[in-house]
Amino acid sequence: MSEGPVTLVESETVDAFHRGRFHVVQPLGQGHRSGMDAMMLASLVASDRACRVADLGAGAGAAGMAVASRLDLADVVLVERSPTMAEFARRSLALPENGRFAARVSVIEADVSLAGRARRAAGLPDDVFDHVIMNPPFNDASDRRTPDSLKAEAHAMSDDLFEVWIKTAGAITKPGGQLSLIARPESIADVIAACGRRFGGIEITPLHPRIGENAVRILVTAIKQSRKRLVLRAPLIVHEEGSHRFSRDVDDLNNGRDSYRRR
Repeated sequence: MSEGPVTLVESETVDAFHRGRFHVVQPLGQGHRSGMDAMMLASLVASDRACRVADLGAGAGAAGMAVASRLDLADVVLVERSPTMAEFARRSLALPENGRFAARVSVIEADVSLAGRARRAAGLPDDVFDHVIMNPPFNDASDRRTPDSLKAEAHAMSDDLFEVWIKTAGAITKPGGQLSLIARPESIADVIAACGRRFGGIEITPLHPRIGENAVRILVTAIKQSRKRLVLRAPLIVHEEGSHRFSRDVDDLNNGRDSYRRR
């Protein structure tokens, strides 16, 4: 989660993540600003070996950079169609605070919906990534749209969004590679349907704000070409009872001290 934003100019901030381990330049008052969702998504990537990671719809790159910051052997590609947000990602990588991993992270301006030759020409070839992560837009297109065009682009969800995004993930992930995503609970059926025969061994973990409260997010991982059955895992409780303080497990995941490994 971001900490203590430092305002550079009126339109942007530099936000610290993982207790200051890395920083991200983000738009202020426009576009999508990353926070806990991005950090929880990044925690789904667990690897003790060299790996290639694609962050689809990366925005300013917080999730992908969180992976690169925590895993010294991860090479990460940030895929973002908005030139404005891609430029924020490039500027973030140029920050001296991110020098530890900047050489292992690259930015591609491309639409996740590209297919076939167009996708490969954009720099996303078939069967090359060990991990593909995504935090797709979560608002239904019929919802009231924000006047901020950057934010509307980041947050508006089309009817076939998961089918399109997971199809791309299936094309670029290695056999046996892992898909990881964070979404709203109401998207669970669409996510499972889109995984289809592309990804199996689906594991779903609900995130509940507190004990007794409904889930507000789901964490999903799946393995390309796996035929294992779906597993609904025990929920993660975000906050301690009667407090705004994060639970110990969530605080560790949110701040890059641990990964959320598959069972």
